[in-house]
Amino acid sequence: MDIYNMFPMVTGFMNYGKQTIRAARYIGQSFIITLSHTNRLPVTIQYPYEKSITSERFRGRIHFEFDKCIACEVCVRVCPIDLPIVDWKFEKDIKKKQLLHYSIDFGVCIFCGNCVEYCPTNCLSMTEEYELSTYDRHELNYNQISLGRLPMSIIGDYTIQTVMDSTTQMKKEKPLGSRTITNY
Repeated sequence: MDIYNMFPMVTGFMNYGKQTIRAARYIGQSFIITLSHTNRLPVTIQYPYEKSITSERFRGRIHFEFDKCIACEVCVRVCPIDLPIVDWKFEKDIKKKQLLHYSIDFGVCIFCGNCVEYCPTNCLSMTEEYELSTYDRHELNYNQISLGRLPMSIIGDYTIQTVMDSTTQMKKEKPLGSRTITNY
């Protein structure tokens, strides 16, 4: 046998060995990750009765203050889908725009936050409200009255336990042998 004819066969075996070692390393890494997750306790939120606290930069439903708005329509121009509807008329005696109607359809809104960011009078702000589900999509079209209502804070609602309260409550509970009754 010629040595030059054997060389591709030897490099083929070497490549096969390298690929086998690489595959075994990837399988080992994924197995270690899987084992590291087995030591963690499960985190289950009983949704209607327990809610997680959103971060302070969470982009939920938009809040609108009618008195601050100057009808400049910056929110409409910066919106990627031209969503806010602003109706106004020009008052000649005071030489200003008078806002008549403002509405946002949250069935179409992508919650990008551009309208809030670029509003010159800060009449728009994001709230922590994320439950906007309805049976009729026409109910997601909010006018200035429904946009002006502030949602109830999750922390202030006495009927709902926040996730932080439930974890601290689990630490305070006594062992199974003790006779304490906890009310939920």
